[in-house]
Amino acid sequence: MNEAEHFHPKIKAIIKQGEGVTVEFKECNTTLNKNVYETVCAFSNRHGGHLILGVKDNGMITGISKDHCPKIITDFVTLLNNPQKINPPLYLSPAPVEIDGKTVIVIHVPESPQVHSLNGRIFDRNADGDFDITRYTDRVATLFLRQQKIYTENTVYPFATLIDLRPDIIRRARMRAASRQEAPHAWTLLGDEELLRSAGRTLQERHSDRQGGAYAGCDSAFRQG
Repeated sequence: MNEAEHFHPKIKAIIKQGEGVTVEFKECNTTLNKNVYETVCAFSNRHGGHLILGVKDNGMITGISKDHCPKIITDFVTLLNNPQKINPPLYLSPAPVEIDGKTVIVIHVPESPQVHSLNGRIFDRNADGDFDITRYTDRVATLFLRQQKIYTENTVYPFATLIDLRPDIIRRARMRAASRQEAPHAWTLLGDEELLRSAGRTLQERHSDRQGGAYAGCDSAFRQG
C-alpha cells in the first residue's frame, strides 16, 4: 500500500475542505493542464501543499482516465526533472488513488529550501492562486531572504570543492535515487559535479555573486579532519 492509499481518508478530507494556500485542484482528465507547473513552482516557493489532479475547482471529483494516467505521471515527472523548465529541478512522486470509484493523482509538494523558477519566471502562492512575481523585484528579494533565513543549508561555502566532499555519500545518494524508480534515474548518468548541480547543491549568493557548495550538499559530506 503506497502512502497516498494509506492516507485515503485524509485525501478525501483535503478535497472536502477545498482549495487554499496549500491545496490546489486540477481537472486534467486525459492530459496535464499547462498551469499545473505554476502551482508546483508556487507551492515549493511558499509553504508546500497538495496538488490533486482529477478534481474540479469546486471540489467535484471527475477523475483521471485510467488509460491516460501512466502518461500523465510520466510527463509530469519528466518535465520536473528538466532544468530548462523547472530550475532547480524538483523530484516529486505522484500517486494515483481510487476515490469513490474514480482515479485521482495526488502530488505532495514540499516547501523547498531554494527558490524555483518555471521557464525563467518565479511564482509565489497566495490564497488559492499562483502569481508570477518575476517583475516585482521587492517580492522576489523577500522570497530569497525568507528561504535564506529559514534554511541554513543555503549557506554558500565558496572554497568548498569536490575534493572536500566524501564520494561515498554522493555515491549513496545516487544509488538511493536510482532505487526509487524502475526507469534509469538521471543521476546515474551524471558525474559528481553534475549531480550536485542537478540537486541544486551548488548555489550563488545573490548579493555577492559568490559560487560554491551549499550547506546541505557539503556539511554532511565534508571529509573529517
